[in-house]
Amino acid sequence: MTKTPTKSPTRIGAKGGLDEASVSAFADHEVVTPRRNLKGYGRKAKIKVDEFGFDMEAIERAEAALADLSSEFEDWMAKEVDRLTRARDVLAAEGVHAGSRATIYIAAHDIKGEAATFGYPLAGRVAESLCHLLDGIADDDRVPADLVVQHADAIRAIVRENAKGHDHPLAMALSERLGEATMQMLVTINGAPSIAP
Repeated sequence: MTKTPTKSPTRIGAKGGLDEASVSAFADHEVVTPRRNLKGYGRKAKIKVDEFGFDMEAIERAEAALADLSSEFEDWMAKEVDRLTRARDVLAAEGVHAGSRATIYIAAHDIKGEAATFGYPLAGRVAESLCHLLDGIADDDRVPADLVVQHADAIRAIVRENAKGHDHPLAMALSERLGEATMQMLVTINGAPSIAP
């Protein structure tokens, strides 16, 4: 069902300028439609763009900058694993409580987001499984501390063994087994997952 505008479209921006656009106001929102698209503007300005309108030179510069930083990735990943290890030690000593849970969750979440960039996608997958486990159990008393520790130890092992890429056999086995254990634990605690989206 298409909503009709509550008033006729208005124009904003300088006439003929890149920022010229029409605005259609609806009862609960406005739709701003640019007069010109950036892909066309890129061609006019002689910016090298691909078929989707991305500035390829900017992408190449970003990739070169990332390559320059790649020498630092090992050190950054080691620092992230050290932070996770400290959080694991606290959780193992004190048990699962709001503070220990939050600390290990944040460390795992950061690794989940950074591991692939740093060359450890399977460590990222284990960190994702750990986050999924912690997200899936509301009650701190029901969080299985031993499974949390196993996730942290697996991430440490993957990085210690320099198990980079997607096809390292040990890292693949660890990530698969911990993912299965997490799913089983969540089913055990929460019941069968819904088949409806």
